[in-house]
Amino acid sequence: MQNSRPQFVLKFLPSMADFAFLMPILFLFCRMEGMKTLFSDCDAGWHIRTGEWILANHRVPTTDIFSYSKPDGAWYAWEWLSDVIWALLRAHGGLAAVGLVALTMICFTYVLLYKLVLRRSNAIVAVLLTLTAAVSSSVHWLARPHLFTLVFVVLYYHALERVREGRTSWRGIPYLAMLPAATILWTNLHGGFFVGIIMIGAYGAGELLKAVLTPNSDERGPALHRAGAYIATSLACLAASLVNPYTYKLHKHVVEYLLDPYQSQHIVEFLSVNFHHPLAIFFEAMLLISTIAAVRYAGKGEYIQPLLIAMWAHAALLSIRNVPIFMLIAAPPAAADVQLWLARLPETNIAAWLRRAAAKFNSVAADLTETDAVGRYHLVSIAAILFVAALVTAPHPPASFRPEFSPKTFPVKAAATLAADPTAHIFTSDQWGDYLIFSLYPRTRVFTDGRSDYYGAEFGQKYLDVLNVNVGWEKTLARFGVDTVLISPSSPLCGALKESPHWRVVYDDGVAVVFRPAGKAAAKPVSVANGGGETRDREITKTQASDLRIATNKTKT
Repeated sequence: MQNSRPQFVLKFLPSMADFAFLMPILFLFCRMEGMKTLFSDCDAGWHIRTGEWILANHRVPTTDIFSYSKPDGAWYAWEWLSDVIWALLRAHGGLAAVGLVALTMICFTYVLLYKLVLRRSNAIVAVLLTLTAAVSSSVHWLARPHLFTLVFVVLYYHALERVREGRTSWRGIPYLAMLPAATILWTNLHGGFFVGIIMIGAYGAGELLKAVLTPNSDERGPALHRAGAYIATSLACLAASLVNPYTYKLHKHVVEYLLDPYQSQHIVEFLSVNFHHPLAIFFEAMLLISTIAAVRYAGKGEYIQPLLIAMWAHAALLSIRNVPIFMLIAAPPAAADVQLWLARLPETNIAAWLRRAAAKFNSVAADLTETDAVGRYHLVSIAAILFVAALVTAPHPPASFRPEFSPKTFPVKAAATLAADPTAHIFTSDQWGDYLIFSLYPRTRVFTDGRSDYYGAEFGQKYLDVLNVNVGWEKTLARFGVDTVLISPSSPLCGALKESPHWRVVYDDGVAVVFRPAGKAAAKPVSVANGGGETRDREITKTQASDLRIATNKTKT
């Protein structure tokens, strides 16, 4: 009776899992721009419009519905189910609902990761490694379908680790039998479904390597059996992924898209990690610890973890879009290695005060882990998400809680003026093209938008040539009948158009400048920039030639 009351009280207190849930919320609203961060990439706009189209037409699109430059071309809405979910959320709760669900998915991902890491270490190490993974991955906290892939990666990891540990089923259902069924859902939510197939294959390859390299013949047979089960499951998941509206054509399209060198040269999230970024230190720390862990595992004759770490470390170094996946994959083995170091430290031949400190830390961590194992009601996590929901849906929320595409970043006011001419052929950046789809579709079509897989490398290069005022830019505008240019005042194109006798400024609000051909432009331009002056000095708005990657890149799906 004396023990039952304290445990009952503990159920109402926050746990380390609650802290893992709260970490993204605290980081998002205290260190980032809150809800505006989730909508800092406007791809959510065209995903919402695609979902609305699907709901209205009761089928998935097979040809383009958004552009005037490549109308009716073959298009794969490869995240169609996410698009429908996003559209339904907006229909019933506006962008607030979309943002809240996206935030909850991020929080849920790192709670799941914490639970997975906790199985390899004490609670303090687990929460620190989870924090490291979360902060390093925050560059990809966007209200986009890729959040489903992050959730599925951790769910698959949980299932595969349980199988590896010998717990092969949940409530009588084999974990490996669940994965092909889950793959069908994952495939229709996001194109990252292949990550799960590769993960399962890595478990099979690791067991196969163990069978080949182990000196103990008694271990060879069981390892081959496990390898066969994993490989069969991976193949079953691959077959299950064909259950989508585009069947095998989706796989062909995804592979071609990922192997297209244009993406790795011009799209920000396909570029390599910028190690000068303040958050890079967290990635570097995980990379170092997990590499040491991989070597230790390989030395023990365990090859699953080294394979997973090597594959996703390589992928993360190649492309920043893979950093969140690497951090999720690397955290559990890295935590296990840190836990091993901490356990050995009190017996190591180092300064006595360090040995005492390590022993004390291990004792405190063990007590905290035991206390944290008591089941909780997670009232703090529930209260936190309800508090955010209340602020986000308030009539006049604080700036960081406003679920919107920021008017300081996107042409919100300019788009409202362009709505008066739905037949205009507007040229703008791909990010702003996304916003025009969200704000003006279906009356207005766009030149280009965030679907770089649809437009392709040849068209993409023509777009970049215009944006950066390369040779032939005027011919490209004429070829596509562009009669309106919506552009940032810092763009090279803005300066070139101001110098051109063929174009005139018709609108300028400091965020966006609208140009029309000289013959069609109004006599007096509309300007609301910097105190309401009619125009701004050309030397202020004209930009110098800049590095192509800095000037033209954007985050993509």
